[in-house]
Amino acid sequence: MHETIRVDRKATGPDSCRVTVSGDLDLVTAGNVRQALQTAVAENRVVVIDLSGVTFCDCTGLSALLAAARTAQVGDVELRLRTVPHVLAHILRLSDTRDAFTIE
Repeated sequence: MHETIRVDRKATGPDSCRVTVSGDLDLVTAGNVRQALQTAVAENRVVVIDLSGVTFCDCTGLSALLAAARTAQVGDVELRLRTVPHVLAHILRLSDTRDAFTIE
């Protein structure tokens, strides 16, 4: 059984937001997450992605996060990952992409 993804965005200030992602971040759900993060980065100066509810992440999920990081860098937006679960921390280490993010 495949768990769906939930992505919630909440303003945390006049030019900042928190995007909370919960569920499986994979091939099936990464497109939704990618779009939500791109919108958040385009509309804010500070974006915090709370990943505490992520139960699984594959390479397409990682790709969605990396796309947001690249867009944020180009737009001079501060992008931070918060509460990175073990499964994602492991992927970041193995793929040597940890330095692409500010991790809280």
